[in-house]
Amino acid sequence: MKKNIYAYFTLLFFIVSVSIISSCAFTKDQPTDVELLSAIENAFVSVANRSTPAIVGIVSFRPVEDGEYHRQEGSGFIFRKDGHILTNEHVIRDATTIEVQLLDESEFDAKLVGVDRNTDIAVLKIDAKEELPALPLANSEEVQVGQFAIAIGNPFRLNHTVTTGIVSGKGRSFLPERVIIRYQDFIQTDAWINTGNSGGPLLNIHGEVIGINSLIRRADNTPATGAVRAGAGFAISSNLVEKIGTQLIENGRIIRGFLGISMEEVRRGIRIEAVYKNMPAHLSGLKRGDIIIKYNGQKVEDTGKFKMWVADSQVGKQSKITVLRNGHERMFNVTIEEMPALHAGRPVDEIDSVAWRRLGLSVRKLEKGDFERYTYLTDKDRGVIVDMVQVNSQIPIGTLITAVNGENINSVQELEAHLQKQQQELEELVLDVKSSHGEEKITMQLKPID
Repeated sequence: MKKNIYAYFTLLFFIVSVSIISSCAFTKDQPTDVELLSAIENAFVSVANRSTPAIVGIVSFRPVEDGEYHRQEGSGFIFRKDGHILTNEHVIRDATTIEVQLLDESEFDAKLVGVDRNTDIAVLKIDAKEELPALPLANSEEVQVGQFAIAIGNPFRLNHTVTTGIVSGKGRSFLPERVIIRYQDFIQTDAWINTGNSGGPLLNIHGEVIGINSLIRRADNTPATGAVRAGAGFAISSNLVEKIGTQLIENGRIIRGFLGISMEEVRRGIRIEAVYKNMPAHLSGLKRGDIIIKYNGQKVEDTGKFKMWVADSQVGKQSKITVLRNGHERMFNVTIEEMPALHAGRPVDEIDSVAWRRLGLSVRKLEKGDFERYTYLTDKDRGVIVDMVQVNSQIPIGTLITAVNGENINSVQELEAHLQKQQQELEELVLDVKSSHGEEKITMQLKPID
C-alpha cells in the first residue's frame, strides 16, 4: 500500500513539474504586447504598399449651363492588367470627359466601357504602354463580420489615403427604388471614408478587394450630405462587382430579366403588391396579393435573392413561379422579358431618333451578349434589337427586327435611313421580326414626321 502511495505522489510530482516547466517556456516564447502591435502594424503597411500602385484617382466632367462643366472627383482601382478600371457609376455619370491619374502621377484620358446604374458600377479603360498592377478580388461570401477592413481612396483630393476598421455587417440593402430597380449587396464598415473615396477598394488584410466603397449613411439612415460627411460606410460586395464588371467588359451593357411587379417580403415568401400592365407577370396571370413561394423550384425567402434570380434569367425563356393564392398553391409559366430602359436607369426622354418618333421604338446593334441572354437568337441572326418601347407598343423589348417592307436591316443606320426615305403620307409598314413568339410579320402604324 505504501509503495502504491509513493508511486502515485512520484507521478503527480512529475506531472506538476513538467507543467510548470512547459508553462514557463510557453510564456517565454509568447510575443510581447509591443511585438503583437508591431506585427499588426506591419501587416497594414504591407497591404498599403502593395495595393496603392493599383489605386487610381478619377476626375470626370459633365456639361452644365452656359458652357460650364461640373467637376466630379472619385477613386477607382485597376481590375485587369490591360488597363480596365472599376469605379462607381455615380462618379462618372453623364460625363463627357474622364481623366485617370496613377500613383506615379501619370495621367490618361479614359474610355467608358460600360455602366450599370442598377448596381452603381462602371468600367473604364486606359491605354498604357505596359502592363499595370491590378488588385485581386476576394470571395465576398467568405467575408466575416468583425474582420479587418482597409479603405484606400482620394478623399478631399488627398490622394491614396489609407484608413482601417472592421467589417461591421454584410448583406445590407436599403436604397429606395424610385423607378430604377436596385440590386444591393453592401458590406458595412467603420473604416473612415469620405468625399472622393467613392469607387475605391475596401480590402482585407491579404490585399484582396472585398468591395467597392460606394456610399455613407448618417445615424438617421439618410444620405450624408455637405462638405464633411459622417456615418457608416458601405461597399458593393466583390462578388457582385466581379459579375457586373466582367459582363460590362464583354458586352458593354447588362441585360436583365424582368417580371413587372412591385413586391414586399412577408413571412411565407414575397407578396405581389402591384402588377404592371402588359408586362410578363400580368400576361401570365399573376395577380396582386399572390405570395410567391418558389421560383424555378427554388424556395423564395427574401427579395434580394429573388430579384437576382429574375435578373439572371434568360430573356424569352419561361420561368416557373409557384404562388399561394387564397391559401392554395398555383404554378404559372412566365416568359421573362428584358428590363425596360426606364427601370435600368437609361433616360427615355433623351432619345432622338426617327424610329422613336415614327415607330415608338428605340433600337441598337446586335451584340455578342444578346445570343447568350435571348434564347430565341443564334449567332447567325442579323438585324437590330429593340431596346426601348413606348407605352402599348405592339413589339416587346428584345425583339429582333430583320427586315422592313421586305428589305433586310443589318444596322441602326440602315433602319433610320429607310424610315427617313418614307413619304410623309405613308401610314404603315411591315416589319419582319423574331422574338419569343417566333418569327412573324408585324404591321406598324407610322406617326407623321414633325
